Amino acid sequence: MDLFNYMEQVNKEASQPLAARLRPTKLEDVVGQQHILGKDKLLYRAIKADKLSSIILYGPPGTGKTTIARVIANTTSSDFCTLNATTSGKKDMEDVVAKAKENLALRNTKTILFIDEIHRFNKAQQDFLLPYVEDGTIILIGATTENPYFEVNGALISRSSIFRLEALTTEDIMKLLDRAITDVEQGMGSYKAEITEDAKRFLAEGASGDARNALNALEIGVLTTPRSEDGIIHITLEVASDCIQRKAYSFDKDGDNHYDIISAFIKSMRGSDPDAAVYYLARMLKGGESVTFIARRIMICASEDVGNADPMALVVATNASLAVERVGMPEAQIILAHAATYVATAPKSNSVVNAIYGAMNTVENTGNLAVPNHLRDAHYPGAAKLGHGTDYKYSHDYPNHYVDQQYLPYELKKEKFYVPGELGYENKITEHMKKIRGEE
Repeated sequence: MDLFNYMEQVNKEASQPLAARLRPTKLEDVVGQQHILGKDKLLYRAIKADKLSSIILYGPPGTGKTTIARVIANTTSSDFCTLNATTSGKKDMEDVVAKAKENLALRNTKTILFIDEIHRFNKAQQDFLLPYVEDGTIILIGATTENPYFEVNGALISRSSIFRLEALTTEDIMKLLDRAITDVEQGMGSYKAEITEDAKRFLAEGASGDARNALNALEIGVLTTPRSEDGIIHITLEVASDCIQRKAYSFDKDGDNHYDIISAFIKSMRGSDPDAAVYYLARMLKGGESVTFIARRIMICASEDVGNADPMALVVATNASLAVERVGMPEAQIILAHAATYVATAPKSNSVVNAIYGAMNTVENTGNLAVPNHLRDAHYPGAAKLGHGTDYKYSHDYPNHYVDQQYLPYELKKEKFYVPGELGYENKITEHMKKIRGEE
């Protein structure tokens, strides 16, 4: 490399954002993700031994997917190629495959292909990679913010190990901020800046698990804050709050986070926690989730998890669904909160679910059992000759509008599908059924 090219490279690196400059090149420098990068973990051992097979890394932005790829590039003896699915096409992949075949044939060298945002490749593009991943021509590292089980070819999934990266903790990001403000070569150490503990925590908490948010805010703070009389740039809580105006709401309507928040919302209502229910409701609303989608989930929960313990829950949820369509945002958020908190605080029962699942399972296993003759339709000519409707007892003619007769097929005479719970209105149902059956 001549002097001109060397200086060009130095200037290019210096102009990179802080988050890019601070990316580790060694496994030991990676912060967080110890559930997959701990020294006893498979991925750590595979990278250290340079025995990596195809993997897919997925998780929220700023959690280290590209960082791990960079570490692998710096530690492997294989040829390392990079593509970005947003800008690369089939021709780019063909070039990589041709080079990989040449590496194997002439130098017996493996090729690792890192594809950032692999979920953006369409099915045909993903299918193109499959045979070369399968025969070992290339080792694939895919990075995605989306759940690969929804967005990546199932055949590629089956030939890859899946590693999920979690949002960085506040403590993880605080470590990175410490490194960033003291590292002279890659960070902001040459600026002689200091950050207070409360400012550091504020930036870390406000980053929503994305290290880049915090590092970008720190970089802005250092570059725009004048030096104090002591010659030091002081990053205080006030400075930090100016640099990160508001938290980023992490909710991708089409991504994995979508399913996690919805799941937490439903489980909070089921678990009778109205505070958690409205929190996750707010997360969805802030992220732009459809109010009609949220209303549908509340209706399902009202029937699935409340059922007849409080029959009004479904009434409230259904009317909320109608109301939000007519009212729209922002007032719809109040209606959804009304329905969600009602369902969350209602007595719970899954007896209705057990009843229909049990009945469906019985039908699956027993097939089309004969309907008892006395229950069959007797309104057409010739029905009586077949015995249809004969001996049917009209329940309203009997005390309590109930009469004991066989309704299920005779083969299922002893089956019980709906067993009311002990909470709420279902307790009254139990008492009522005992009364009319004379079981009291």
